[in-house]
Amino acid sequence: MKFMKLGAKVDIFHTDGNVTSVATDLSSDVVIKVDDAQLHLHKFPLLCKSGKLQKLIAEAREMSTNEIDLEDFPGGNESLELCMKFCYGIAITFNAYNVVPVRCGAEYLEMTEAIEKGNLIYKLEVFLNTSIFRSWKDSIIVLQSCKALMPWSEDLKIVARCIDSIASKTATDPAKVDWSFTHTRTPTATVTSVEHSTTDLTSPPWNGIQSRRHRVVPKDWWAEDILELEMDFYWRVMVAIKAKGMAQDLVGEALRLYAMRWLPGLSKEDSAPRPSAAASVPCEAIEVAGKHRLLLETIVNLLPAEKGTSCCSFLLKLLKAATILNASPSCKMELARRIGLQLEEATLDDLLIPSLSYTNNTLFDVDVIQHILEHFLMQDQSPPVSPTRARQPGESRRRTRSAENIDFSESRRATCATHSSKLKVAKLIDSYLAEIARDPNIQVSKFVSLAEAIPDFARPVHDGLYRGIDMFLKEHPNLSKSDRKRICRLMDCKKLSMDACMHAAQNERLPLRVVVQVLFFEQHWKLHLCRMLVRPKRHGTLSITISMR
Repeated sequence: MKFMKLGAKVDIFHTDGNVTSVATDLSSDVVIKVDDAQLHLHKFPLLCKSGKLQKLIAEAREMSTNEIDLEDFPGGNESLELCMKFCYGIAITFNAYNVVPVRCGAEYLEMTEAIEKGNLIYKLEVFLNTSIFRSWKDSIIVLQSCKALMPWSEDLKIVARCIDSIASKTATDPAKVDWSFTHTRTPTATVTSVEHSTTDLTSPPWNGIQSRRHRVVPKDWWAEDILELEMDFYWRVMVAIKAKGMAQDLVGEALRLYAMRWLPGLSKEDSAPRPSAAASVPCEAIEVAGKHRLLLETIVNLLPAEKGTSCCSFLLKLLKAATILNASPSCKMELARRIGLQLEEATLDDLLIPSLSYTNNTLFDVDVIQHILEHFLMQDQSPPVSPTRARQPGESRRRTRSAENIDFSESRRATCATHSSKLKVAKLIDSYLAEIARDPNIQVSKFVSLAEAIPDFARPVHDGLYRGIDMFLKEHPNLSKSDRKRICRLMDCKKLSMDACMHAAQNERLPLRVVVQVLFFEQHWKLHLCRMLVRPKRHGTLSITISMR
């Protein structure tokens, strides 16, 4: 950590309770009050450094008092005491933890060059620009300390300068990173947090000998270091990082880590909602939920637009959290759109999003899965048009058209669902249908609508769909005859496997007409099997008798 020492005199400040005095032969002639603290000081050293105190002391003299009350002093008593020690020439040390409150306090006290050359503001600005903002770790620490000193730290551009410093350093080539960073996800990349250490990137000692072979620094080495930033600062840092041209997949990974760190229920260790003392107090619980909802919507707004920059499982976890936290409809729809672009990557557990709607008592939110599936199927129907690229000076018109054509074709390929992905999604939706069929409150119309959304060619085999239909009939024994027929019409008996046909032929829950169709196609399966087993031989034929039911 960087530091700066000012002054050389021995500390003569003495604090007793909330009263601070200076141990000198001269009695104090001015009392400065900040909050509940009092500082008994001398006018002369203060008048030489502070323009603000010059005015206040003059006003106090006219009112025949020696007391000065500093209202809303940034940093409180500790910050004021450091400023006063500077006036007395007492040795003090500034670092990333105390430089911001003192800088704000110096601004309040008007400790400028107009009062005295080499005053406190000038020295602190030199320290910030030459040391703090050149250090990765110190820039983060200073940014964290700015939150308690708003709007002073904002007005002094300390926040903006910290953000620019952090964003600029994330663009550094990982091979050149030799400062401290906190990367703990892979043991081989873990380093010791020693500022500007060249040995903390080397391999661990083997047989007592330190290897000089450098470890590989991951490209997202910066992501964990900024996890502790408050949400507003994190948002601004990520916006600046994206503006610097950071790879979109690294931005997506950084957002995933931040969401896992601060949103309840996303990580494996925190799969269930956290028990909280605030849960018993409605007002506090609502406030906590509001903060989580704002955080979630902020993360969604920061997600890269490109497909595949965030894994589908993470997006579905965000959607679950959005449902639980009652996020805005636009936030949910945006997540549904993003998930739809890569739905083939999802698993059944990912799709089981709980329903918290008051209009029905269903266990899972089927409507949002319907929207996700629609977005997945819409990829082929409306491929996006690539944005028009401005022709650069000196670039030929022919070359520009060629580049635009390439961009369009690549964009179209990136947003079109492949045949294999449609087959995967069809199996996934059939598994989902079998799962939601267990819910006694699921409506027939929703079940049918979701099943019918899958194109026929994406279901070459209807075994998975049959499993869902059978489960629905089992869990809803009081269905009307028309509803039973409506559900069974979803299934094509010709696309059932032999095992599924044998099961369906004995299924008493199916309508009689469906059973007859199954029996008919079961015989075709057996005839097909017979043709496969009976082969003509050179010396006669092999006869196999199959009992036909």
